[in-house]
Amino acid sequence: MSDNPPIEFAFPELRKWEKGAAPYIHVLESGKPGPTVMVASLTHGNEVSGAIVVDALLAAGLKPRQGTLIFSFNNIEAYHSFDAKNPFKSRMIDEDFNRTWGRLDQPATTLETRRAQVVKPYVERADFLLDLHSMHDDCVPLMLCGPLDRGAALAEKLGTPVDIVRDRGHAAGMRMRDYGAFGDPGSSRTALLIETGQHWRASSVTVAKDVTARFLAETGTMEEADLPADWKQPASAKQRVVQVTHAIATKRGNFISARRFEGQEVIAKAGTVLGHDDGEPVTTPYDNCVLVMPSINRPLRAGVTVVRLGRLI
Repeated sequence: MSDNPPIEFAFPELRKWEKGAAPYIHVLESGKPGPTVMVASLTHGNEVSGAIVVDALLAAGLKPRQGTLIFSFNNIEAYHSFDAKNPFKSRMIDEDFNRTWGRLDQPATTLETRRAQVVKPYVERADFLLDLHSMHDDCVPLMLCGPLDRGAALAEKLGTPVDIVRDRGHAAGMRMRDYGAFGDPGSSRTALLIETGQHWRASSVTVAKDVTARFLAETGTMEEADLPADWKQPASAKQRVVQVTHAIATKRGNFISARRFEGQEVIAKAGTVLGHDDGEPVTTPYDNCVLVMPSINRPLRAGVTVVRLGRLI
């Protein structure tokens, strides 16, 4: 009996999209002035909800109303390596594609760094980027908007999901969302990263379609009427913004959780023990501490982030 989560949808056949402006990258021009908008999928090869969205939009033959629209399937080789018996392995081939963006000036020695060099010029063109992700564990959807006010403002304009997370990037390496002008306080270019839910839940596809429809309409690239009528969902409940203050990493991979925790769970009291790492207690640093994407319910490698801690702002 497999311990892997069920796969609730069919994976799309993507080889038909190999030939584009670059392999698995398609650039659609409106012929009218406007922003360059990019929707990226498969930054991790087993995060399939975004690929379903991009595949559907390309298949529909939609064109932008103004400006330029770029669609990408990022780590396509990892996607093609998917094995349902070991579904988490296809996250990547050699390394995490989404930790390479701070060293693209160095020689490309892995499949992911070589692929990032191909994707890079298109990311650099984008005025707005939506990077479609999903999560290892079941969790409510999260919009990771980065540390800058303009990212949070765009996330609030989209109106979904409920939780907007302001964070300062990843210690293991720069993400695509933070690359170049996207991380420059003096620029207007803006990138968002949506975590749609558990990788293979049908609900993750629903979230990916909803957010993408809202993003394309908000950036002026398309109108709501251009998109499938059932993609946009009812507005979320009032959104809340969480500022990440701490990233807790396990020293040697032997973190022992105090109990099972849920994503975005709010821990009322400062000093609450979340677990022990190398025998040392890990506690909440303040009241009403939000647990952002906890990984403490499963085995971890040394140095892996166990949980991010955040304040409601």
